[in-house]
Amino acid sequence: MNRRSTWPLRAVAAALVLAVVGLPSATAGAQGAPGEEAATTVVESPSPNTVTAYGAAVDHGPSSPMDLAAPLVAMAGHPSGKGYWLAASDGGVFSFGDAAFLGSAGAIDLAEPIVGMAATPSGGGYWLVAADGGVFSFGEAAFLGSMGATPLNRPVVGMAATPSGDGYWLVASDGGIFAFGDARFRGSMGATPLNRPVVGMAATPRGDGYWLVASDGGIFAFEAPFHGSMGDKPIDRGVVGLAASPDGDGYWLAAEDGQVYAFGVLERGSAAEADDAKSEARTVAIAASPGGDGYWLAHGAFPV
Repeated sequence: MNRRSTWPLRAVAAALVLAVVGLPSATAGAQGAPGEEAATTVVESPSPNTVTAYGAAVDHGPSSPMDLAAPLVAMAGHPSGKGYWLAASDGGVFSFGDAAFLGSAGAIDLAEPIVGMAATPSGGGYWLVAADGGVFSFGEAAFLGSMGATPLNRPVVGMAATPSGDGYWLVASDGGIFAFGDARFRGSMGATPLNRPVVGMAATPRGDGYWLVASDGGIFAFEAPFHGSMGDKPIDRGVVGLAASPDGDGYWLAAEDGQVYAFGVLERGSAAEADDAKSEARTVAIAASPGGDGYWLAHGAFPV
């Protein structure tokens, strides 16, 4: 069932608790246990509207580029690791492997495009969030509130769910955080000038903290361990998303050229082209496999 509401905000962005960027950080690349080697994969020139898999993550499709009415913008992995969902900016949802299709916002006249999604812990539901903070819930995912009727300083760019599935956070491009259900507000960057906009977030395994990532690769950690960032290092293309390891001991950043930067975890491969030729595909999202030994990248198309 598609639902959208103007329920009151349960928690809003408040004072900064902790922000870490530009500190001495781990270098991008493999950072696993001593003696452990990463099983890496390099996929050159991925096609638009496809998914590429790395490490132990299994490719569940699509087997060929999808013909879509709107670009892909978000991805969520199924908790089993045997499937995932993709979301397009028009609210369309596409399911692969064990991930069941439970509905979409594709037939809804959206005020603003979809920008993010998150799955419930059991995989029996998912949420979509639009740039205006409107939330759409499907399957067992409960609607717990939204920012859809509240003026925002900057658009929402992503979301993350709590481990219980009884709450979620929304994050705006200025680093503002909006918490609903059992999601606790741990701080934000909403009152702090940023070098580049925030583009995504990830929650800690226990749900007692979260990380934000900016397009320059800067990481802001709130009640979550800081493992390093790209905020003080040159990158070819902007970062588009963040995925945390299941144990919270690290995270991966994905850039729009398909490059992956690993901190506290092993890099398992990337879709960056070795010859630096311009790809037709733009990486739009990253999702970690539940075992922490792989991840998926979702690829859309560059704006024409």
